[in-house]
Amino acid sequence: MKAKASVIAQKLLNLYRQAHVINGGWPVLNRVFLDEASDEVLAELRELPTGKLLVAHINNLRSGKTPMDSIARELLPYGGMMAETEVVQHLTQEELDDLIHAVNAFTPDAKGLDEFMDNPIVARFGSDWANQIRTALPHDSDALAKLDNIVQIANAYKMWESANQILANSVTDRERAQLQVDMPEYETYLPMFGDEGRNLLRRLHTLTSSMPKSMVN
Repeated sequence: MKAKASVIAQKLLNLYRQAHVINGGWPVLNRVFLDEASDEVLAELRELPTGKLLVAHINNLRSGKTPMDSIARELLPYGGMMAETEVVQHLTQEELDDLIHAVNAFTPDAKGLDEFMDNPIVARFGSDWANQIRTALPHDSDALAKLDNIVQIANAYKMWESANQILANSVTDRERAQLQVDMPEYETYLPMFGDEGRNLLRRLHTLTSSMPKSMVN
């Protein structure tokens, strides 16, 4: 049975409010917003706190006014305060050259990801490494495209590890509720691992389908 519009509306609003901590950011979220925001869901959103901002954003996406990888600054949740990143760290030319080499030398597997993350400059950036590197790199479309691929693979392995950890332990109702909020990320990245990833995704869906109604309303 299709989920009630009010349930979907609350789910989308939760995603919107947590955009600053969701891997993949707006490109991932915007696809979910467009796929799930029916007219009934939009009507429910208008009645929720800050829901009108999300409705305006979805309408911008539908019209093409806002690109699929972005959001108008005036519509950012919390006025954009949660989206601020750390000050970009200064790199010497030698460090920048080393960073570009690391990006270009990346191999799309677990070993390649480990080697990339162990690079002293990448490690120095900490959890904000993707934003820091994107800002530090020159406007080289090839390098930036390779960085996007690295970010995607890093997100995929992170969600793979998270899914296996969830399924290996007893899960509380609150953790199931958080899993439902995070589900668009799992749906985006787990299929990258083929049949094993799709099997993990089915098992996660089984967990969320057993949630008490009080946790999803």
